[in-house]
Amino acid sequence: MSKETVVSGIRSTGNLHLGNYFGAIKNFIKMQHEYNCYFFIADYHSLTTHPNPADLHATVKQVLVEYLACGIDPDACTIYIQSDLPETAELFLLLGMNAYVGELERSTTFKEKVRKHPDNVNAGLLTYPVLMAADILIHRASKVPVGKDQEQHLEFTRTFGNRFNRMYKHDLFPEAVAFNYGTSLVKIPGLDGGGKMGKSEGEGNAVFLSDSPEVIRKKVMRAVSDSGPTIENQPKPEAIQNLFTLMEVVSSKETLLHFEDLYNTMKIRYGDMKKQLAEDMILFTAPLREKILALSADDKYIHKVASQGAEKARESASKTISEARKLIGFRSF
Repeated sequence: MSKETVVSGIRSTGNLHLGNYFGAIKNFIKMQHEYNCYFFIADYHSLTTHPNPADLHATVKQVLVEYLACGIDPDACTIYIQSDLPETAELFLLLGMNAYVGELERSTTFKEKVRKHPDNVNAGLLTYPVLMAADILIHRASKVPVGKDQEQHLEFTRTFGNRFNRMYKHDLFPEAVAFNYGTSLVKIPGLDGGGKMGKSEGEGNAVFLSDSPEVIRKKVMRAVSDSGPTIENQPKPEAIQNLFTLMEVVSSKETLLHFEDLYNTMKIRYGDMKKQLAEDMILFTAPLREKILALSADDKYIHKVASQGAEKARESASKTISEARKLIGFRSF
């Protein structure tokens, strides 16, 4: 029995942080051995913000390196760079011919971008759902790991795929459904006292996998805390609970229990806790950081991975495009 196909995009900007590692990456590592997985670095999508050529190339390489360092296996899955697959751009064109301005303008993401960046309302932002649909449909995926903020885009994908199937009277594209491994993965809080870890919340909110020990110590020591509990066994405020949650994922059980006891008996010193948390984070990220540095210097291997990924992705994508062209009526003379 053949494995179901899973497709997921990877943002082409920004270094990976602990939140990424315990979230999407942990899922990807498990998926790659259980499904037919295609993970692509979405550099086409980044063009809506007009990155300069040097930044675009450097960030794509960094993202590829960090995913490989975390455990994505190019022999167990297909990891490729979006712009290395021209079939995606062709399917984007074909789907776009039957995507309507009115429905695209109702995209929540588009309306938000227009509100936040009124001076950069480009066509790429409007047609973002079409390109995202092409990314998924090019491999005829049945499952897509998405968060709540991407569910509307997945609905667009089903709309465009079903519309194509009806127009050309052929079930070429399956209906992709949202997919995850449930709620068992730890949600990593940021260092700013509230919410999740993420670069969009500010550089100081996240601990990146490539951060040096010195940088990690500075970030953790600046993490939000308070003056301490005033009664024994006092419920923890959000900012303090965040520190304990971070300790839970990077420290030993004994260390966590030690600081839990100090908190419950009103003896805790947050400076001591942060120092311990920083050292445990450094110890946890050290193997990943070493792999990142080694892979970053190995251009030959990175080229091999990218080329192999493009070849494997093209094998799948070319079949889809060939069938789509025939159904539409394109023929060679």
